[in-house]
Amino acid sequence: MNRLLTALPAAADALEGWIAADERRAAEAFGSERRRREYLTWRAMVRRVLGYDVRIGYDANGAPQLLDLPLHLSVSHCAGLVAVALSDAPCAVDAEAAGRDFSRVRSRYLTPFEASLSADPLWPAVAWCAKETLYKYARRRGLDLCRDLRLLEADPVRGRLVGRVGDGAPLPMRIDRVEGALVVSLFGNPDAPLSVERLLF
Repeated sequence: MNRLLTALPAAADALEGWIAADERRAAEAFGSERRRREYLTWRAMVRRVLGYDVRIGYDANGAPQLLDLPLHLSVSHCAGLVAVALSDAPCAVDAEAAGRDFSRVRSRYLTPFEASLSADPLWPAVAWCAKETLYKYARRRGLDLCRDLRLLEADPVRGRLVGRVGDGAPLPMRIDRVEGALVVSLFGNPDAPLSVERLLF
């Protein structure tokens, strides 16, 4: 099972019935309304598809995880979009605003070879998303974005990428454009059926 979920960040009142009281209290401590909405929305998304009783925690690296189900979880959010990946195999997702300017940091995450993979004007943002997705998938701290996480192939028009963590096997990734954002996802069982769902609250 592979599921890619997206939703617009919603206010707490719109998420009633899908978030727990302790989560609402935790969100109230955030200084930013945007951050509160993103935090509560991804939790509501998970419960909406898996059931209200799902317990959510964090692993030793600080990544979210499901405590009672044998499913893998990855979460990302940017201005205006929340993305969640769920799978019975390791998975990862990253979302970025398509208009974000990466020109000042390109050399920190793109090798010359990777920069040459596509002439698409959105390629720097797509590549950033892909590197972040690989980083989340690896679940190891301290990885170098150029040396340890590599992009091998890119076809942004068809929404396909291939990357690698260290000397591991090539990893196929998917590119989606949703609500002015780029979403890159990676599922450890790429041959399993994929469900892409837009949730409304």
